[in-house]
Parts: sequence; structure tokens; C-alpha cells
Amino acid sequence: LGKKPVIAAVNGFALGGGFEICLNCDIVISSPNAKFGLPEVQRGLYAGAGGLSRIVRTCGIQIASELALTGKAISSAEAQKYGVVNKISQSPDSLLRETLDMAKEIASHSPDAIIVTRAGLRESWETGSVERASQLTAEKYQDALMSGENLMIGLQAFAEKKKPKWVASKL
Repeated sequence: LGKKPVIAAVNGFALGGGFEICLNCDIVISSPNAKFGLPEVQRGLYAGAGGLSRIVRTCGIQIASELALTGKAISSAEAQKYGVVNKISQSPDSLLRETLDMAKEIASHSPDAIIVTRAGLRESWETGSVERASQLTAEKYQDALMSGENLMIGLQAFAEKKKPKWVASKL
């Protein structure tokens, strides 16, 4: 499990393996004309790189079944409705800028808090258990986070009503 959030910018087609990559990203931003799908069944294959389990977790069994068993491609609006896409850019030309804006917003926060938050989200997604994910995340990160320099920086900046100047994570 990597420590940095993974953001996909999708412009055009994300079919088969491309869609499977999107399903494993933390955030997906697409252009209005993007298409998503698992067309493997149309070629005598199946989505064997983790796409089946990830699409069930993301969309639910009924939507996942429809998409995987028919192989049909869906629009960016449908993908957003099903929880695959977080945001649709204003236009294909603004996709990269809007994606970088999201990345900059995330990067403006404590790198330690981002690492631990992402780990907790991924543990929850992987285990399917709030309790287990919380326990695993706390066991792995809580002591280091609570005694870390970035926590002190964040608290001091809050008290002084200033913007924090984070340091590189030691997690």
C-alpha cells in the first residue's frame, strides 16, 4: 500500500485495464466525454486484474454485474452516479488543471495526516470492517502521528491563526 493518494485524470476511454486502474485510485476526475467499461466478456475474457472485486465494492453487486456481464461502456455522468468518478471537469481542456487543483488542495494538508487518513480509508475498503480498519490504522500509525512534528505544527498554527508550514513526513 502506497502512502500517497492516487488521483486519475481520465480523458477519453478507460476500458478494461484502464478502468481497473481507475477503480483502484483514491480519486477519479474525468472529462465530460470520458467512457468507462469492462469489455472483457465481449472478447471471451474476464476482468482479472482486480476489477471485479473493486467494482462490486465501489458500485454494489447489481451495477457491477450489469457492467461486467454486458461489457457496455458508460459515460462520465453514469460513472459519477455509480461512485466511480468524483468530479467531472468543465471541459476536456480544463481536466488537467482541475485535477492538479485537487492534488494541490490535498498536498496543502499535513503529510502525516494525509498518509494516516489514506491508510484508514484503504484499510476500511479492503477489510470491509470499520472496527478492524480503525484498529489496524491505529496500531500502525497512531503513536507516530500523535508524537510527530506535524501535529505540533498544526496545533500551533491553529492557536496562532496562521497557515501551517508542514515538514516532510517521517511515517
